[in-house]
Amino acid sequence: MADSEASRCPLCKLRKPKRWCPALSASICPLCCGRERELSIRCPYTCKFLREARKHEQLADLDPQTLPHPEVKLSREFLEQNGLLGAFLEESIWLAASAQPEVVDTDIREALEALIRTYLTMRSGLIYETKPGNRYAAAIVRGVRERLHTLERRLREETDVPPPRDSQILAMLVFLQRMELQVNNGRPLSRSFLDLLRRNLLEPGQTNDEDDLELDPGTGGLILPA
Repeated sequence: MADSEASRCPLCKLRKPKRWCPALSASICPLCCGRERELSIRCPYTCKFLREARKHEQLADLDPQTLPHPEVKLSREFLEQNGLLGAFLEESIWLAASAQPEVVDTDIREALEALIRTYLTMRSGLIYETKPGNRYAAAIVRGVRERLHTLERRLREETDVPPPRDSQILAMLVFLQRMELQVNNGRPLSRSFLDLLRRNLLEPGQTNDEDDLELDPGTGGLILPA
């Protein structure tokens, strides 16, 4: 007797469902899980099958000669000295992105490019703010800029610490852009970079059984310049 439709994967209608999909609130077959993960299924960070898949992903092999914005020079010393600024920018991106459930890594990539272009014009003495056409990216840009303005104001009014220079912000944004390029798996609904930001923001000592991507929290696993 043929299996009833209820006992088959709701996606392919052929195979037996063996994996619970929290995104679909249904059981699906392993093949559809692998094929549709972050392609047509918006997988939550907590999915154990997504976390397991992250361990086996082939991350991009970036050619240093083709990285975006080669005119912005990064050094290991600079990254080490500006770790707090990097953490602030990571938090700013995460807060702006997580407020929009539909955001994926490519939206963050577009936002980072717009921010970088804005700070490049500042470096040249002009002030021209690049605004993405993508509404998700545009909201991230606004969120990051607002937090930076608040940080600069509070540092000037409440402390003797000078605000970060535009050149420092620009360089850290370029670093984060390259980090996103390295961890992006190419799937249209990928949130690998978002997940990395989320885990980097966990407080020291906080238990996290979802840490499956073996990357240094300070560098994102990116090969640092000498």
